[in-house]
Amino acid sequence: MTTPEPTPEPSHEPSRESTPEQPSAGQTPGRTPGGQSSGGQASAAPVSADKVHRSPLGVASGVFLLLLAALFAADAMARGEGRTPWFALAGLVLAVPLIAAFTIRPAVYVNEDRLRIRNPFRSITLPWASVADVRAGYSSEVFTQEGAKYQLWAIPVSLRQRKKAARNAARASQDDPHGRTSVTADVRDNASRIAPSDKTVAELRELAELHATSPGAQGEPRVRWAYEIVGPALAGLLLLVVLLATG
Repeated sequence: MTTPEPTPEPSHEPSRESTPEQPSAGQTPGRTPGGQSSGGQASAAPVSADKVHRSPLGVASGVFLLLLAALFAADAMARGEGRTPWFALAGLVLAVPLIAAFTIRPAVYVNEDRLRIRNPFRSITLPWASVADVRAGYSSEVFTQEGAKYQLWAIPVSLRQRKKAARNAARASQDDPHGRTSVTADVRDNASRIAPSDKTVAELRELAELHATSPGAQGEPRVRWAYEIVGPALAGLLLLVVLLATG
């Protein structure tokens, strides 16, 4: 006769199985408190979008000149005789990149980290820490800490608009009984700088002063030649020289 074994009493100890930790308040799931993801990679800081400055008149004139050059070249290649179509083709290959370089290409890109200048034949990237000053005399120019000077082709200076600003300021001063309105339109006077180019230069100068010490605005100036403009222009010039030499 067998004796039944005693049944073990249920244990009241807590289970040792691991319970997934819940993220604390204010912490994003999958990221550590140090700002890293669960994979150990740091999250990249968002980059502000660029603000672009262009000359609307320059772009419009460039489009018009390109259409005009294409029209004349097409007519010469369709109706020309002998070597005329080749001369028209060489002239078109030479003229198109030059027209685009001086009218459509110039632009100034600005964000919180740097100033990028796109001139006819070069692109210059200047972190704000490398910018010493931005001025508008007879042309808009930026100076680096090393003393280099770069012209801002996309921000042309209009003396006519400055004279108009001076006339408006003088007219306003006559209507001011307290004499608190400036009668000059000095480019260094923020209150009277109403010409669009001078306003843009003032904004760039303020950005340079504001972000000069930012961590993302450090670095050295970088200059790159616009080979996409220089290459086709040289090819057209070479073809034109060959045609003239063999004619």
